Amino acid sequence: MDVAAIAKEIKREDMLQMYHYLRLTRALEDRVTALYRQGRIVGGVYTSHGMEAIAVGYASALERDDVIAPYHRDMGAFLIRGFTTGEILAQYLGKRTGPTKGKDGNVHMGDLRRGVFGFVSHLADNLPVAAGAALAFKMRGESRVVFTGTGDGGSSRGDFHEAMNFAAVRKLPVVFFCNNNQYAYSTPLRLQMAIPNVVDRAKAYGIPGEIVDGNDVAAVYLAAKRAIAIAREGKGPTFLEFKTMRMHGHSEHDPAKYVPRELLEDWKKKDPILKAERLLGELGYGEESYFQRVAERVKSEVEAGVEFAEQSPLPEGPEMLEGVFADGADSY
Repeated sequence: MDVAAIAKEIKREDMLQMYHYLRLTRALEDRVTALYRQGRIVGGVYTSHGMEAIAVGYASALERDDVIAPYHRDMGAFLIRGFTTGEILAQYLGKRTGPTKGKDGNVHMGDLRRGVFGFVSHLADNLPVAAGAALAFKMRGESRVVFTGTGDGGSSRGDFHEAMNFAAVRKLPVVFFCNNNQYAYSTPLRLQMAIPNVVDRAKAYGIPGEIVDGNDVAAVYLAAKRAIAIAREGKGPTFLEFKTMRMHGHSEHDPAKYVPRELLEDWKKKDPILKAERLLGELGYGEESYFQRVAERVKSEVEAGVEFAEQSPLPEGPEMLEGVFADGADSY
């Protein structure tokens, strides 16, 4: 899509806000990684470095009452949904002020009040949950959509296919996506599946599919908008394949020596932040001085989050029994 078309389809303030969240996601996850290297993080660290445009783009396309069943590299979506840097850093440090109140770590968090289902480690388990929520929305006659996804490896699991099939048959208001970052941990795509593109799997369920540049936040946003509109109109699910590259290891303990260095060097040129800056420049929305101001602003936001998290208390022993079972207080 050319610059004129993007200017027509995406408001200036939305483009600038997405750029802000790209920078904030990168800065926050870089700070989390540094804390991990210092031995201060409880549990593992899984980042979206080089893939930030996916979560930022799709979360920006949703309406307030829509819901996300996120993937473990969707930090941008958590931020857009209102999770603060302080809450997220408290989560990583195991503090009481984190979303799970110190009961779990890293991105195992959610908040129904903010339309985010809690994430679990078993990739693709979130897709049936999303399909169930979409079924409830349809039965209640609500104009709400669920957005959910997994990685290329997760798309080979049974729950992925069960959710896709069920949603397709029932024409549920859900959008599925694949974060195709080329590797399922250390397994390259060519050893995972015999099809050239993950999106080809949509054909088996009779639903539309689209390949999208996952490093182009404008492309992600517009593709998500189209799929969301289809779902909201009662025409059922869409499957989006966001092609990208995981620039760090599977997690921060993984040096990813199995990835060819020349492949990483090639993808560095396609960095989503650099792409967004080039686009903003072409649109006349920003230049280097503006980009630097945003960088300074997000750095301050992250450091304020670190201070909040460090000053927050750890949970007391008896608190570990609180919130384990549903008490009927939360309704959705």
